[in-house]
Amino acid sequence: MKTDITKFESFTNFKKELLKNPKIKVEYNHLGPEFDIIEAIIRQRIKKGLTQKQLAKKIGTKQSALSRLESGNYNPSLSFLKKVATALDSDLHITLS
Repeated sequence: MKTDITKFESFTNFKKELLKNPKIKVEYNHLGPEFDIIEAIIRQRIKKGLTQKQLAKKIGTKQSALSRLESGNYNPSLSFLKKVATALDSDLHITLS
């Protein structure tokens, strides 16, 4: 089952509009790494045509755990992120600068 990527593109446009507000942009930049991870996971999950439930099954967790992750209400461990990346046929890279 493929998910329509246009919903995500609508979100991207909505985000661009929000980030025009300087106060929102400062807070967003502060949380940037978290949002970047979440965005990458959602994009890859949609690209693979997976629902949260299907991805959860692949990594051996519940759909609610992925929902919390994708909504920013869960601080995942590195181990959990590696499982997600593997299930999405992706690589996980972490850098410090």
